[in-house]
Amino acid sequence: MAEALGQIVINGRFLQRPVTGVERFAAETLTALDHLLSAGALPRLSLVLAVPAGTQPAISFRNIPVQHVGRHQGHLWEQLDLPLFCGKRRLINLCNTAPIFKRNQLVVIHDAAVFSVPQAFSASFRLAYKAIHAGLSLVGARILTVSEFSRRDLAQHLPLRAERIAVLPESAEHVLRHTPDRALLERTGLAKRPYVLAVSSMAAHKNFSLVLDALTRLDNPPFDIAIAGGGNAKVFGHGGELSSDRVKWLGYVSDAELRALYEGAMCFVFPSIYEGFGIPPLEAMQCGCPVLAARAASIPEVCGDAAIYFDPQDAAALAQLLLKVADDVSLRNTLRQKGLARAQQFTWQRVAQELAHHGLLKGVPA
Repeated sequence: MAEALGQIVINGRFLQRPVTGVERFAAETLTALDHLLSAGALPRLSLVLAVPAGTQPAISFRNIPVQHVGRHQGHLWEQLDLPLFCGKRRLINLCNTAPIFKRNQLVVIHDAAVFSVPQAFSASFRLAYKAIHAGLSLVGARILTVSEFSRRDLAQHLPLRAERIAVLPESAEHVLRHTPDRALLERTGLAKRPYVLAVSSMAAHKNFSLVLDALTRLDNPPFDIAIAGGGNAKVFGHGGELSSDRVKWLGYVSDAELRALYEGAMCFVFPSIYEGFGIPPLEAMQCGCPVLAARAASIPEVCGDAAIYFDPQDAAALAQLLLKVADDVSLRNTLRQKGLARAQQFTWQRVAQELAHHGLLKGVPA
């Protein structure tokens, strides 16, 4: 049996940020890891979650204590206070960034988006992330990512061979943890009319404009479009929102509201042109929502044969596909059943077990 490494520090900077896919990955992975510790599956393993001063975590763990560390915030905290606190202990970083000069650490880099779709980010964001990722590769940090697609993409842009990058797929069963809150559907009128759901941030590479373009090509479409999520215009280098009288811009929604949206939707559409993994399609599948997805990046790897794919540059084709799905109950039922089966292949417990294998136990190649 592999031997535990002694106390390991977890980078808790993500707890200060709004929840997107990256933060969701970190929170759910730690929750699953905490459950494994409670079950005695990882004996003699000691973890501590380091967070910046003033952080009030929205989640708590039975076996992973929180420790407030340092005087700085943001990147300064991560580059100065965190490695000082760690000393020689191993550090686990689950959200793309890490202290650039620390060797004994594991870093999950979710994608190579700053290299592959640089137009989606501001210049300062690109510069910071490129420097951090390149530096981590050079100092010998253990690199993990979330899909085979991301492994290949990272290897093209970093001084690191693909075989030195381990893959840790994500999951989505967390969406079932919450009782659906359907009040949002009543307030917005979505309960009265079929709707197509899209969920993500407003980054340019999420390609929401394709869905709006598809909608404008239809005369009196038998459905509305509901878009949940938000974006940071400063980070993504642009602002503004598309508008349409048939589009419901919902902004950030609670997990309970999100489940209700998935369960009530005619279908879920995922038009992104770039994803390291893409949790929303799996969330939709968990909730029995038929999925239409772009044939791009990691998306086919994640969705398998449980989605209908479309060209993320062809709005006319998407418009016709939406009409077809709206008109075909049998097709929706088939997609629903395939999606439920596909979603069962991914679990956060498996993610936590793989993380333990790659970064928490001795005897594992670094």
